[in-house]
Amino acid sequence: MSVKIAPSVLAADFANLQKEVEMLNASAADYIHVDIMDGMFVPNISFGLPVTEAIHRHASKPLDVHLMIMDPDRYLPAFRKAGAEVLTVHVEACNHLHRTVQYIKDLGAKSGVALNPHTPVAVLENILDDLDLVCMMSVNPGFGGQKFIEATFDKVRKLRQMANERGLTTMIEIDGGVNQANAPLLLEAGADVLVAGSFVFTSKDPIATIKQLKEIG
Repeated sequence: MSVKIAPSVLAADFANLQKEVEMLNASAADYIHVDIMDGMFVPNISFGLPVTEAIHRHASKPLDVHLMIMDPDRYLPAFRKAGAEVLTVHVEACNHLHRTVQYIKDLGAKSGVALNPHTPVAVLENILDDLDLVCMMSVNPGFGGQKFIEATFDKVRKLRQMANERGLTTMIEIDGGVNQANAPLLLEAGADVLVAGSFVFTSKDPIATIKQLKEIG
């Protein structure tokens, strides 16, 4: 399976968001990654439902919505209605993860669970069979432009082994500090989806940068 690229609009120019989304539409990106932050689960606030709806209105790519929020169950129907095709919640933010994952499925979205850098993949042992995607945080969530955490490679390998042993096709997504140097190593370890924010949007030619990432896989 070829690598999928999910540029994060957290690094986009918010004053020209429609233009940025249209640029992603014209690119080789597979998803548009939308980071939702509540200032409680993570020490930052990004944007919420109105902006997600606006992105969806102009997007021709599916929205991969990453909820970095406490008690995400409250907002799952609203974000699904706003256009989310993938809904990812944090294992650290859910008291009843299995119920939350089933809720996402009942809403007709693909189910994703994210792990913070300190969280071992073993916590997914009893839920992995129900997941479409695991988002592996390779930086501490809350801010863009952070340095990639090297321990991520080993976590990806462990998770890929776990999935392979069960015959699962669960996608492994990497979020944070992805660039052309570590992308091949991540794919070799077993990753399927690469989230790239600052690396794409601060480049001279974002469309070319996305194409280069895509060609790595």
